[in-house]
Amino acid sequence: MDKLRIDKWLWAARFYKTRSLATDEINKGRVQVNSQDAKPSREVRPGDTVTLRQGPVTRVVAVRALSGTRGPAPVAQQLYQETPESIQAREQAAEQRRYAPEPALSIEHGRPTKRERRELDGARHDSAGQWDERWSASLAPGTPRGRRR
Repeated sequence: MDKLRIDKWLWAARFYKTRSLATDEINKGRVQVNSQDAKPSREVRPGDTVTLRQGPVTRVVAVRALSGTRGPAPVAQQLYQETPESIQAREQAAEQRRYAPEPALSIEHGRPTKRERRELDGARHDSAGQWDERWSASLAPGTPRGRRR
């Protein structure tokens, strides 16, 4: 085998869990072969350079071998060799994430639960009577509801 589709190779090399995920990432423009945007049907050969983005990390790997079947991880790692610059950039990105994590990840809750909602409402009633006052933008008396001027 001297050439293989890029989507199949990425799946066999265990960069993506399914071949359809690999195809989606290629279609989004996150995979380049020899510094050119790839299509899922693009064929790779040993010696080609593949650049792929996985989340915040960009990896640059050289294709060493081809395989059309997905095997165990140690076998899949023999299909490529990551460049030293890529390894260094990946380690730097991991260190940066460790020291300065994403602020959005610190949000623990979304909407309050029913119990939390009751506690919030109870706190509003206890703290000040102004919380329950409602302002209304009602129409002037005598104005029909359907017609506004």
